[in-house]
Amino acid sequence: MLSVENLSKSYGPRTLFKDISFRVNSGERVGLVGRNGHGKTTLMRILTGEQEQDDGIISVPRNYTLGYLKQTIDFKHKTARDEAASGLKESEKDDVWKAEKILSGLGFSDEDMDKSPSEFSGGYQVRLNLAKLLLSEPDMLLLDEPTNYLDITSIRWLEQFLIKWKGELMLITHDRSFMDRVVTHTLGIHRLQIRKIKGDTGKFYEQIAKDEEIYEKTRQNDEQRRKEVELFITRFKSKASLASRVQSRVKMLEKMVQKDKLENIEDLDFCFNYTDIRAKELINARNVTFGYDKSAPLIKNFTVTIGAGEKICIIGKNGKGKTTLLKLLCGISEPDSGEVAFHAQLKPAVYEQTNVQRLGLQNTIEQELIEVDYSIDRQKARDAAGTMMFSGDDALKKIAVLSGGEKSRVMLAKAILQPSNILFLDEPTNHLDMQSCDSLLEAIDQFKGTVVMVTHNEMFLNAIAERLIVFRNDTIEVFEGGYEEFLEKVGWQEEFSDKPSVQVSANSKKEQRKLRSEIVAEKGKVLKPIQDAHDRLEKDIALIENKIEILNTGLIEASSKGDPAEIMKLSKELDEAKKRVDDLLEEFLEVSEKLETLTAEYEEKLNQLG
Repeated sequence: MLSVENLSKSYGPRTLFKDISFRVNSGERVGLVGRNGHGKTTLMRILTGEQEQDDGIISVPRNYTLGYLKQTIDFKHKTARDEAASGLKESEKDDVWKAEKILSGLGFSDEDMDKSPSEFSGGYQVRLNLAKLLLSEPDMLLLDEPTNYLDITSIRWLEQFLIKWKGELMLITHDRSFMDRVVTHTLGIHRLQIRKIKGDTGKFYEQIAKDEEIYEKTRQNDEQRRKEVELFITRFKSKASLASRVQSRVKMLEKMVQKDKLENIEDLDFCFNYTDIRAKELINARNVTFGYDKSAPLIKNFTVTIGAGEKICIIGKNGKGKTTLLKLLCGISEPDSGEVAFHAQLKPAVYEQTNVQRLGLQNTIEQELIEVDYSIDRQKARDAAGTMMFSGDDALKKIAVLSGGEKSRVMLAKAILQPSNILFLDEPTNHLDMQSCDSLLEAIDQFKGTVVMVTHNEMFLNAIAERLIVFRNDTIEVFEGGYEEFLEKVGWQEEFSDKPSVQVSANSKKEQRKLRSEIVAEKGKVLKPIQDAHDRLEKDIALIENKIEILNTGLIEASSKGDPAEIMKLSKELDEAKKRVDDLLEEFLEVSEKLETLTAEYEEKLNQLG
């Protein structure tokens, strides 16, 4: 439904992308990936007309609408409800309940809906813009980091909303798990070009890696062949008897296209600076109470013991006190009552959202890092800056000129340099790109000390959390287990109260058991053929992908031998195999989505029976 041909964009000498072409077809939900600063947001703004391309054509059907999530605030109505409802189509202006439903899903309470938009924080004002956009029901949604200001329950709601979205979608987010669950295709800006594949980000980056491996092997083979031809010409150019052969080699050399060596792309590669501590218990919080409004404290009589080597995540809705609790546990804030006791050898490293505001704007990156600890000299500061992609003289940039994402990387570098046995991390993935998030996840996982982290990123929660501190139902609970176990045993059911409930005609256990057995039987009957199809497709895809690897290897060997007939034969087989696997993947995604949706529906029915 949207077509882009030969699009280019540069800023001065810096090219973001050149002659890129792609299509977004009917019903596709496309994840747009690429490193920070490589043009994702610029591309999205070009599509909406907010910025102009240097070259290229963008084609959309007549009367086809693009809806773009704006970060700018321009409210015209007295209440959040009315402001959101202003996004409704003209034919639906009286359906205010739709606005209320979406606002509720995005974390607005009943009381919030009657408040003036100007009373909300910047994050909630962006949510209000998102509500208006969703209610306007454009043909294509363009969402740039929509999860940045959402809490975990709102993210889960938005995820389900987008999965059910009937139109087209283009999504930018650093949250890999969110993107992978929502999208049907991945579109990536890579080395100034663009590539689109069916499937999630893992499939995309796996394909990129394979393609670049083949390119590099082919380049090396071509380079070796070029050297052999050049050597032949040099050795025999003076021999008259071989003149025709030499001339043939010269023409061959002229026709050979010399492939450039791929430039190395920098990744964050780091580990936190662990210092040993011999203790079982690091922090004891007892009956901690704290509130900015003393009559209505955010934290009430909270108790927890944090041990050595534990990985603890703090989760819950925004505005309930997660960051406040983190500040209390790391000693930045003091409780109104109760006590937080720290082990004498505790050495914390803190990455806190508001700390970005505490950076010295007139400091260079190097100066800011040297101030972390007395043991840090210029070389250590430069090494840490390089790790965070501030190589060479970039380390001499002043903090004042850095973007939000770059300032976050400086904060991360400070936390890395700080000798520590416990990390306190407050939403560390905000402003990082997907690859940087992967590196951060690996560094946290390898850290030998204790980690206490506030996050809404479910990939991090599933990978790291061993215990949870959960803000829900106006209480704080310590859950002894990981996030997957929490979802199974507790979950966020109260956040999805608009789901239809199963009506039980009588409360007797006998009738409940009967109804449960009927639902289980129906579930098995409905899901079995879908599960069988799912497993069959997964097996078929694995077999063809294995065949593709064999064909790729054969193609490389044929290229090195200069066997055009074999190259043509293998290329044809490879194209057919790729087309077949793409078709199977599309079918697999449809079956997987159907299986996941129906499984969730039956589980919800069973959960409602108790």
